[in-house]
Amino acid sequence: MKVKRFFASTMAEALKSVRDQMGPDAVILSNRRVDGGVEIVTALDYDENVARQRLGESALEASNGSRLAELQAEQHRRLEDELSRSRERITEVRDRRSQRSALHSPASAMTATAAAASPREVSGSAQSELAQMRAEIDSLRELVSGERAPASNAAVTGNAAAQQRLAERLQEYGLSYELAAALSRNHLTRNNGGGRLEDGWKQALKALATGVRTARSEWLEQGGVYALVGPTGAGKTTTIGKLAAQYVLRHGADSLALVTTDRFRVAAHEQLCVFGRILNVPVRVVDDSHSLDSILDELGDRHLVLIDTAGLTRSDKGYEEQLSELAKSRHDIRSHLVVSATSQPRIMKSVWHYYKMANLAGCIITKLDEALTLGESLGFAMETGLAVAYYTDGQKIPDDLHHADAVQLVRLGVERLKLQQATLVAEGA
Repeated sequence: MKVKRFFASTMAEALKSVRDQMGPDAVILSNRRVDGGVEIVTALDYDENVARQRLGESALEASNGSRLAELQAEQHRRLEDELSRSRERITEVRDRRSQRSALHSPASAMTATAAAASPREVSGSAQSELAQMRAEIDSLRELVSGERAPASNAAVTGNAAAQQRLAERLQEYGLSYELAAALSRNHLTRNNGGGRLEDGWKQALKALATGVRTARSEWLEQGGVYALVGPTGAGKTTTIGKLAAQYVLRHGADSLALVTTDRFRVAAHEQLCVFGRILNVPVRVVDDSHSLDSILDELGDRHLVLIDTAGLTRSDKGYEEQLSELAKSRHDIRSHLVVSATSQPRIMKSVWHYYKMANLAGCIITKLDEALTLGESLGFAMETGLAVAYYTDGQKIPDDLHHADAVQLVRLGVERLKLQQATLVAEGA
């Protein structure tokens, strides 16, 4: 793995230097503004496993590939700075050595003889210090240039480099380090360790589309009882409004009902009631006098019932009560987790753990229009096995709600990645 630092007055000039000197396969570890322009740290044949071994314990704080790249770039800067300081110290030692030689040399015809003897006179501390610094600078040079890898990973094979480049692109797409590595390994296995990067990219996206489950039938046609669960701000109530509006446009209002279990917050159900009044659809509230099952008994003649819930966490009052009444209902309630595409993967996973006790039948992904990349939410769906029923990509009711299709979602993720890359290039220029 070869790491190199570039300086230029503009980002465009720096990127041109990277392409000219490192080629198209160079990976940008970091870029930042410095006095007089910009600085880019790049790597060729970048291997994340090698980077983690070189960084040691400091790599533990890197939760994703981009943070690891920043740490690798910072280490490279420190090594280069230390290399520069070592060169300066060697120069100082040489200067002192020259001065001592001059002091011990008589200004006479015996200058040559004295000069020949002076190295022996100063051979003690100066020679030792100089040799030590030379060894130090050689070691630093090897580390900076990437010529010496850790003993346990002495040689990075071509296959590993190809796998790493594919994994890096998948991480840029938004997938986790683990999932990106698994998909890239799968490509190399299927192609006996070879294959072009673009072929691997297409195969990985196809595998992702295959791994993301989606609901075969649409609720608006199939009917039934569906509950939306998830944290506050995920978009549960707005999504129910979109579903209800689409249903009324197709089938009318007579066979639809809305229910809310959020009796834990003051006026929490007001927005749902507004939707009900606009669409002329009844809204029922679960409270101490009306249990969820008794309300569903009354609504047994409705083709579709949509249940809104409170966005509670384990520390909130009523958290277990709400999820328990969904899971233990005598009615066939299909609970779906609502997750925002703008959430961090760790938050998505923790939310999933919070709401598993509701016997989740699938999920809905919201706010795709606000997310920089979509790989995080698609990876979440693939890793948890939750079937994606719908996704939303805006605030317009009922337009910005779509029945989920895995291939379309993966394609949207590619378009979002291209848009992000074009934005970065434009900002750099």
